Parts: sequence; C-alpha cells; structure tokens
Amino acid sequence: MTKVEGIDGCELFELMERLYPICRSITGDGVRHTLEILRQMVPLEVHEVPSGTQVLDWTVPDEWNIRDAWIKDSSGRRVVDFCESNLHVVNYSEPVRQRISKDELQQHLHSLPEHPDWIPYRTSYYARTWGFCLSENQRQELTEDEYEVCIDSHLAPGKLTYGELFLPGERSEEILFSSHICHPSLANDNLSGIVLAVFLARHLAGVPRRWSYRFLFAPGTIGAITWLAKNRETATRIKGGLTLVCLGDREGLTYKRTFAGNEEIDRIVKQALYDTEKSHEIIDFFPDGYDERQYNSPGFRLPIGSLMRGRHGQFPEYHTSADNLNFVSPDQLLASWECLHRIIFILENNQHYRNRFPYGEPQLGKKGVYQKIEAGNQELKLAILWVLNLADGKHSLLDTAERSKLPYRLIQNAADILLRQGLLEKLTPI
Repeated sequence: MTKVEGIDGCELFELMERLYPICRSITGDGVRHTLEILRQMVPLEVHEVPSGTQVLDWTVPDEWNIRDAWIKDSSGRRVVDFCESNLHVVNYSEPVRQRISKDELQQHLHSLPEHPDWIPYRTSYYARTWGFCLSENQRQELTEDEYEVCIDSHLAPGKLTYGELFLPGERSEEILFSSHICHPSLANDNLSGIVLAVFLARHLAGVPRRWSYRFLFAPGTIGAITWLAKNRETATRIKGGLTLVCLGDREGLTYKRTFAGNEEIDRIVKQALYDTEKSHEIIDFFPDGYDERQYNSPGFRLPIGSLMRGRHGQFPEYHTSADNLNFVSPDQLLASWECLHRIIFILENNQHYRNRFPYGEPQLGKKGVYQKIEAGNQELKLAILWVLNLADGKHSLLDTAERSKLPYRLIQNAADILLRQGLLEKLTPI
C-alpha cells in the first residue's frame, strides 16, 4: 500500500480497530476512554462540563454509563446480549430489570425487517425510556410468552466530556476540524472522521504552521453547542474549517459547502477535490446532518463545511451493525487522508505574488527558467505563464489554479521556480 506523507491506510485502520469496541455515547466513560487513547497520539486537553449546565438553548444532560444488558429466555439463555454488540441497547436506556410478557417486550424492541441480519442503532438521549435493538431474525425467534430483561445502566448527574487541541501558528486566525465522538461501534460514522482528525492533528503538530489550527472531538450536537457556548470569543477567530464524517466507505468524496457557499474554505476544498479525486460531488449547505449546522447557525455563521463519503442517512448501512470494520477500507481512508493533506497544503501555501517584470513577458530562457523545466513538460511551462500573468498582487495562487484549471501543486511548483529565479516577489500572506 502506498503512503501519503508517511502515512498508510493500515495505520489509520489499526487505530479504528482499537476504538471500535468501545461503547460511546454523548456522555460517560466510553467518551473518556476514547479520548485517553487519542491523547496517546496528540496532547488533547480534556474538558468536562457538569450536567445541568445551560449551554445556549440546551442543558447538559445527565451522564449515562452501562455495564451489561440482556434478554433471557425461560432457560436462562441470553437471546440478546450487550456483550456481543453494544448496539443491542438503545443508547441512554434507563436501568431496568424485570420479567415481562412477550407482547410488552415487543414495544421496547427495534429491528430492520428490510435487513433481517442487521442490528439498528437507536438513541433516547432526552427522553427517559429503555429498549433493545436486535436483528429481525432474532426478533422472530422470540416465541416464548415471557422473558427476563436487564439493562444495568446508570443515569445520573455527571459530566459531558470533550477533547480539544489548539496548535498556534503565525496567524491568530484559526482553522477548525471537528469530529463527533458519541457513536458506539460504528466504523464509518464516525470512527473514520475521528481517526483522520487525530492523524491530521499529529501531522500539523510536527510542522511549521502559517494558520492556527483547532481540533474538536466532541459529542454530536450537544458537544458542539457546549463548545460554542463556552467559546464565543474564540469562535470569532475561526476563518474556515470542516466537520469530518463518514470518510472510510467506498463512495466518492462529497463536500458540503458552508452557509455562504463561497468562503475561501469552499474554494480550497473544491480545488483539492479536483486535484486528488476525480469522482467527487459538491453540494450546497442544508441545515441537517452533522455539527456544521451548529457552526453555521445564524448567531455564529462560522465558515465550516463538511467532508464525507457516504452521506448522512443515505447509505443503507448508516446507523446499523453493517457499518462495521468490513464496511470501511484502508485504501479509502488513505484517499481521504490525501485529500485532507492537499487541503492543508493549499491553506498553508496560498499566497499573493507580484511579477517583478510585469511589462510584457519576461525572457524566461535568459533568466534560467527553462533550465528548471524538464524537456517536454508543457504543463509546467503553461503553469509558469499563468502565474506570471496573474501575479499582479491582486490574485492568489488559488485564483491562478482556478482560472487555469491546473492542479494547485503545479501552480505552486511554478511559483517556487519563478521566486527562486528572481521573477516574483512574495507579498504579505493573505
């Protein structure tokens, strides 16, 4: 398997395998355990906010933890067992232990008749209830008149936990990468985003940075809302960013634009997709999906887009046991990593230049430019001409790549050659 900037897909997949068994929710020990593993790779700061805290229009809920759960038949055999899959329990179920009739039990069961082998993922964060998720095949086998049910959970005042990493750069303006960290054993949604974010953070921590970067690993919706409530001043410094979701499946990449749709991050991601993955799609913002809808809400309007493969709710495996380690692939994770690395490259290198010989075309042969071009490399020659033509102090290299329809790295290469040969001067970074 090939590597991109020293990373191969197997490294990404191995971290996913390590995180996959953990039962996560919007609060609780599963989130803490996950963040502790991530802290072994990057120096995350862990924040905890008490239950009952008012955060914008929401309230931090009670903390939920679970030790075990099962449905037993008359022989004492576990016919549904949380130890076999943490999807078997409706996330945030309140504790219960009782004997119950089959008919009453059916009111607490969730299955997928259209996919009889799959277990659905269901939650009840803000309504006190309990339930089990099971395959339709398992459900059809529940023929006895009575069963014993147990959910050994604890739901009480506690804390909401999230992780944050800030990497200062030359500029105070920030780029935000956000991943939700509340899902249990679901590989694509959203372990893929978590894994890619932590590797991206580790990469950026080891290189010089023009921009400042912030990484947020928080429970979906309530986590982002909590961070926004506590970081109003910080939020004003965010000039772009992405939510990273569903990035390991076999679909092509999709980018969901920011609310405005024409922010610099929108243009950069569009260029990176054009450069790295021909099978891609760009869609407009809509107020559903992941935490980009919180960041783009009217009071904040932060320019945060969303990068994904399979879309929210639109692939059959979404929120089911079929979103497992077989559903994602190291190659697709690596391809997503390559696109993210290209986005960072453009963010860090996009500059304005001024042509030092703007009156007519400079004599490139005399100035040693052609000696830097491999014979027959007409594309690089064309890129050099484009850079010279748009280096008027008003157009950036991103502008040049967009106008020329050439890859950004080629435009950057051309600018580097011209700068070394004394034909360009670099202006103050944009």
